[in-house]
Amino acid sequence: MKYLSLILRNLFRNRRRTVLTVFSIAVSMFIFSTLASVPMAVNQVLSNVASSRRLVVHNRAGLAYGLPPAYLPKILALPHVEAAVAQSWYGGIYHEVTDQFPNWTLDTDGVDKVFSDWGVADQTWREFKLQRRACLVGPETMKRFHFQIGQQIVLRPSIPGYPEMQLQIVGILGRKAPPDIMIFHRDYLQEALEAMSGRTPFTDSIWVMPDSDAAASQVAKQIDEYFANSSSATQTETESAFFSDFLGNYRLIFEMAEWLGLIVVVTIGLVAANTASMSIRERRGEIALMRSLGFPSQSILWMLLAESAAIAILGGIIGCSGALLLVNGARLGGLGPLSTIRMPPLVLAEAMLIAVGIGFVSAWFPARSAARRNIVDTLRAI
Repeated sequence: MKYLSLILRNLFRNRRRTVLTVFSIAVSMFIFSTLASVPMAVNQVLSNVASSRRLVVHNRAGLAYGLPPAYLPKILALPHVEAAVAQSWYGGIYHEVTDQFPNWTLDTDGVDKVFSDWGVADQTWREFKLQRRACLVGPETMKRFHFQIGQQIVLRPSIPGYPEMQLQIVGILGRKAPPDIMIFHRDYLQEALEAMSGRTPFTDSIWVMPDSDAAASQVAKQIDEYFANSSSATQTETESAFFSDFLGNYRLIFEMAEWLGLIVVVTIGLVAANTASMSIRERRGEIALMRSLGFPSQSILWMLLAESAAIAILGGIIGCSGALLLVNGARLGGLGPLSTIRMPPLVLAEAMLIAVGIGFVSAWFPARSAARRNIVDTLRAI
């Protein structure tokens, strides 16, 4: 602590250099934290559904092709199928276009069995089934729009030709559900759509709950074999495999993000090392004079490292704070389960450790050399 005032004074002896170094480290930690959050969020999504035995049935040609509505009763009639519900995407807009968030419509019969792990109370499921315009909302969406239970809302469609939906919030989805979604009655959408244009909702997928974990693979095989020769052949996957395949479309982006974050950190580390080397080289005479006055070499070394670490920590705090605000406030509507990303605490810890590491490593070698150099030779050279 006795060197604290000296360290602070030296930090501001060249304010422009200090500010630019802090800014460069802040930018690198901002980029690293932002890019590192996405792969970790992907892993979190996959870990949340890893233990689920739910199956997802979709068109083998892709999610854009849909399934005939007649498939649902045929799937329900298969052995070891406890429950199944059809799902149609609505993608409603609350007020402005930027207020879009994931909206699913689901069949109400069996929805509580298929999604029994979502943490919704039995009474809430009953209210959801009884009220035709009822909807359940994820906690993130409730927080984002300041929704209240019992509130009536109107959603405008994002799909051309779809009607507006007048809904009433009857409950909040639990922690196992996607945190940003809303679900409401598929038959309500179907009636409104038929009255408006005579169309029926597009069936994106069918969610199936086998009666046991052991029967999941057997049920999946039965479904695909049953519809193998139909015009809309199916592909049945576990929920974990389904999301893994979906997120696999972005795998190249995630890998590029990781490499870009690493490149940025290494580049800023080199810049910081060059800056520290220049700063210490300019102070060789001062360091030699301090040693001639009796300052131990070890104390001078740690004082120089403390200066560099302070700059790095300040830059890390600024960069990580900016990344935290950006990532936690981002709304990526096109990324499905990643529509709402949250920065894991581990990313913040890693970023701060990297920032401190940059500060120490960049200053270690020039500081160590300057603190141990012969006093007479240094003063003579200057």
